[in-house]
Amino acid sequence: MKAFEKYFAELEAIVKKVRQTQAENIMKAAQILADTTEKGGLIYGFGTGHSHLVVDDAFWRAATPANYVALLEPSATGNQEITKSYYVENTYGIGKLIVDYHRITPNDCMIIISNSGNNIAPVDAALRAKEKGIKVIAITNVEYSKYLTCKHKDGVKLMDVADVVLDNCSAIGDAAVDIDGFEMKVGSTSSIPNIYLQNAILCEMVEILREKGIHADVYYNGHMAFMNEEFADHNDRLVDKYFYRIRNL
Repeated sequence: MKAFEKYFAELEAIVKKVRQTQAENIMKAAQILADTTEKGGLIYGFGTGHSHLVVDDAFWRAATPANYVALLEPSATGNQEITKSYYVENTYGIGKLIVDYHRITPNDCMIIISNSGNNIAPVDAALRAKEKGIKVIAITNVEYSKYLTCKHKDGVKLMDVADVVLDNCSAIGDAAVDIDGFEMKVGSTSSIPNIYLQNAILCEMVEILREKGIHADVYYNGHMAFMNEEFADHNDRLVDKYFYRIRNL
């Protein structure tokens, strides 16, 4: 089997395991999102390092809810100075600052993504959210997190703090493929199931609301909007609705 085939097989197995094992918690997480949306609250996504890619994926995006907010702290995402971001995401106070600076309230909720669930900033953000009565959904790797020596001074990891934990069922070490004669595995495994899980709960949220007669605010694809004036007006109305509530919209 070629390396790319091994990679496909590994990721297909991971996604299959997610689907087989996470249904109950997907429904719990989606209910939190639906309750937040029904109350007029915002859904805040937060991730540091490569986990911020999951947050970016759902922000002002076709087929995603308009009340989703990406918390993208430049020093912690690694977009500009990536090796520095490791130190920032392991600095105490950053996570608390993110929650407080953005004025997140109990009317809102948070999706916090961290494959290891062990870096300081995501854990601190979850702790601060809990202090303020904000519901927290974690997307993490449960087996990997249990395997790791705890970094946080309070002896907790993200999965210990969150109200609902979604397990991405990814590989320990976030690597998929053995290659003969090469000393390490290659091919990361966490991004795909992380995005898969986040989209799953966002889709389920829309269905829950629809069943209650509530129409969720969801964007049309930009290219479809370019070709259809009705779609363009729809998207513009949503931007106007949330522009002064979402700082980085």
